[in-house]
Amino acid sequence: MSARLPSWAWVTGLTAGAVVAVAVLAVQADRGAHPEPTAARPSVSASASPKPKPTEAAPPAAPAESGTGRRVVYSLGERRVWLVDASDAVRRTFPVWPGTVAPEPGGYTVGTRTDATTGSDGVKIEHIVYFTLQSGVNIGFSNALDGSSPPPAQGRRTGGIRMTKEAGTALWAFATEGTPVRVVA
Repeated sequence: MSARLPSWAWVTGLTAGAVVAVAVLAVQADRGAHPEPTAARPSVSASASPKPKPTEAAPPAAPAESGTGRRVVYSLGERRVWLVDASDAVRRTFPVWPGTVAPEPGGYTVGTRTDATTGSDGVKIEHIVYFTLQSGVNIGFSNALDGSSPPPAQGRRTGGIRMTKEAGTALWAFATEGTPVRVVA
């Protein structure tokens, strides 16, 4: 004699199976390519006349004395970094928060990179891109894991040039080992 399962057991089993299948498909879709839209989505407007599109301002040009070619430019005075491609076009620029030990103006090269560690100020950081040693302190770019800007390091010698999490991710992708870094006053 065979026992029959009640209908609620079948419904529960089928529902659980469907939830698992949807979850698997969602994970697979998230890992796939994410194409960029090629056209703007139409919007509903009460106005018959089209609204002008906001214009994106061109990023500020890299300092004239920063050289040519693909490079990272760091301005001590402006507290700003530029990522410049091989055609001398600025791909991205962003403000930074320097440490207490500054590099001398000049040309450097990205030496080593570290995914994540704890900075000399005790803050957990990621995307560390080292390019020089100054007065016994490693100088490099990084961002705090929590996205915060560093408070002033009272009495500590720090060489971390911090930036936002988004800027840190961009610099990490751009500044591979051997990438030139130009520091300007």
